[in-house]
Amino acid sequence: FYVACLKGTYSKKLLLCPDATRKAMKDSFEAPPPVITFSGHRMNSTKGLRRQKRDWVIPPINVAENSRGPFPQMLVSIRSDQDQDISIRYSITGVGADQPPNEVFNIDPVHGKMFVTKPLDREHRSSYHLRAHAVDMNGNQVENPIDLYIFVIDMNDNRPEFKNQVYNGSVDEGSKPGTFVMHLAAFDADDNTTANGMVRYRILSQTPHSPIPNMFTINSETGDIVTVAPGLDREKVSQYTVIVQATDMEGNLNFGLSNTATAIITVSDINDSPPMLTSRTFSGEVPENRVDVVVANLTVIDADQPHSPNWNAIYRIISGDPSGHFTIRTDPVSNDGMVTVVKPVDFEMNRAFMLTVVVSNQAHLASGIQSSLQSTAGVTISVQDVNEAPYFPTNPKHIRFEEGVPAGTSLTTFSASDPDRLQMQQIIRYSKLNDPADWLSINRSNGQIVTTAVLDRESIYVKNNIYEATFLATDNGSPPASGTGTLQIYLIDINDNPPALIPKESQICERINKNVHGVNITAADADTDPNAGPFVFELPNFPSSIRRNWTISRISGDYGRLGLRYQVYLEPGMYEVPVIVSDSGNPPLSNRSLIKVKVCPCDENGDCTTLGAVAAAGLGTGAIISILICIIILLSMVLLFVVWIKRREKERQTKQLLIDPEDDVRDNILKYDEEGGGEEDQDYDLSQLQQPDSLEHIISKPPGVRRVDERPIIPESQYPIRPVVPHPGDIGDFIHEGLRAADNDPTAPPYDSLLVFDYEGSGSTAGSVSSLNSSSTGDQDYDYLNDWGPRFKKLADMYGGGYED
Repeated sequence: FYVACLKGTYSKKLLLCPDATRKAMKDSFEAPPPVITFSGHRMNSTKGLRRQKRDWVIPPINVAENSRGPFPQMLVSIRSDQDQDISIRYSITGVGADQPPNEVFNIDPVHGKMFVTKPLDREHRSSYHLRAHAVDMNGNQVENPIDLYIFVIDMNDNRPEFKNQVYNGSVDEGSKPGTFVMHLAAFDADDNTTANGMVRYRILSQTPHSPIPNMFTINSETGDIVTVAPGLDREKVSQYTVIVQATDMEGNLNFGLSNTATAIITVSDINDSPPMLTSRTFSGEVPENRVDVVVANLTVIDADQPHSPNWNAIYRIISGDPSGHFTIRTDPVSNDGMVTVVKPVDFEMNRAFMLTVVVSNQAHLASGIQSSLQSTAGVTISVQDVNEAPYFPTNPKHIRFEEGVPAGTSLTTFSASDPDRLQMQQIIRYSKLNDPADWLSINRSNGQIVTTAVLDRESIYVKNNIYEATFLATDNGSPPASGTGTLQIYLIDINDNPPALIPKESQICERINKNVHGVNITAADADTDPNAGPFVFELPNFPSSIRRNWTISRISGDYGRLGLRYQVYLEPGMYEVPVIVSDSGNPPLSNRSLIKVKVCPCDENGDCTTLGAVAAAGLGTGAIISILICIIILLSMVLLFVVWIKRREKERQTKQLLIDPEDDVRDNILKYDEEGGGEEDQDYDLSQLQQPDSLEHIISKPPGVRRVDERPIIPESQYPIRPVVPHPGDIGDFIHEGLRAADNDPTAPPYDSLLVFDYEGSGSTAGSVSSLNSSSTGDQDYDYLNDWGPRFKKLADMYGGGYED
């Protein structure tokens, strides 16, 4: 069979064989598998070469996909004509044999029969290329390899598939027939060169059916949807749902496989419905002098898609408002027109407005659509009269006056006007609203401005020569209305401020230096030109030493130079030099100012030296040396005093105390500024303040526990013996001497002071001192003072009537 086809007409395609050959090949599918014989050069047993016929071209082997078997299924038999002489072994190589996917094809190595082992899938792999080999038992090649081409025959085993189940498209309303709407495409995995993969489209249904059931059609081959009939109207049908079917086998519904998808076609809006005002006339009212208020509301209807440019309304005033008092704003939600006042209206000028309004869309009307007559309307706006505030015709008002005018001077009349000309005549009253310096007053009835103080241009309340005050005008309307006016007074300067010298302090060298010749001075004047500079600087005639030692020269109109006269030497120090400075006013004002000049020794650069700065403070060289010597002497005295104190301290530690311990009276000193508990101040137990008879209770205490008012354990110092009866005049010396001895006694820290503050006794060995109160009346018995000892004898004699020789 293969030999007959190849010998007849050679072709690589089976379909190009003659009809008789194709018929024979068709019959061969039902006949036993063909036998393919190796053909090529063979080695002759005798020496030399033998002419061989050319190699055969093996036609492809066709295998239908999805075969049901049984498997393995024999495809072809391969044999060599040498298998009668020697034993031959056959094998195949290539993808599907010994390369992945492996073992799709195999061959009987002895008989050369090739099999397919499982069903093939053309969509997975459509062809295979194998090579057949023939070798002897030793593995030597006995035939040239031959190529085997295996093609998988396609079967219609795949449905057309849409990429999406739902497709969205749009078309303008009013579109003409044949207008492109959208494109749908389905994919079929089968061979598209055969009917198995050839897809055809058709529309199954359309919803809704308005205006007709078949408003759209689809190109069966390309999947393009176009309009078929006119009549698309978004205001009636805004969306269509179209079911599209795709079928392979070139659309054969009996043999082909089908699938469906949904096309959503939205009818796009065009501006084919002009806006229409709901009324031909509208009205409103507005109070005068009000702005940003809505005075009328215009309503409109539009059938186009809401909130789109085809629906959004734009309102315009085409007549009736030449001054531009009104504008119409569009409400973005309701699309209504809001007539708004943008410029105040005056009842006295216009009592009503007649406006003509036209409305249109943001987008232009579609071609062929005419504007409706209902897009124009009239709007009547009535103006309401209200009480308006008085106003100052000239505001602010500027006037000019010289400063220094006396109080009570009439400056101007600052009056207001009432705009309510059509109302009953109203009365205006004036008052002062803001007068920073309180210089002005205003007549309540006529608005006359009068000064109450002297106007001063140099005041802190005057800015750039202008003083500003604000006044209020109030009418008697219902309700009352007020207006404000500002008065600006330009104050003309007069020469009322003398100049002052600048600087107040400076320094100069004691001798004339070639680099530094003096001190540059100028003046400050609160006035302005021509009452300020140029200034004249002079030295006074008295005292005569001023002109004898100092000189002043002119540098410019505003500056002068103060310096020492040539060959004049002044001791370093601070000098007050009077200078008379005059301004250029008419008449000029003069001022005698003092400048403190520090004269000091200078270096070559004209700077004061360190020693010179000290000397210039008012001390000469001799005085400075004297001060240094005094400081050294003072430090020496301090050092000697410290040494003496330390030596005195050592001597005091070894010196006996002045008071005999047996005659110690420190325990009898009472602290009289102590506040007691009434009469209980007579019940102190003075034994608590006396020296304890025994130290056992102190010695027995543990270390670290001790009261400061207890006698120390260390040996006592011996006080010097005093006379038994001191002279009465020595009582003060006695007390101070004992106090000093107690203070310097290292063994008597404060235990001898009255420190037992928490002790309250029930009595006292001493009598009450309450009787010594100077405010008491009656006779007193001071004889008990004799019992206090010889030290109080003088006191007893003075109060008891005794006398001592």
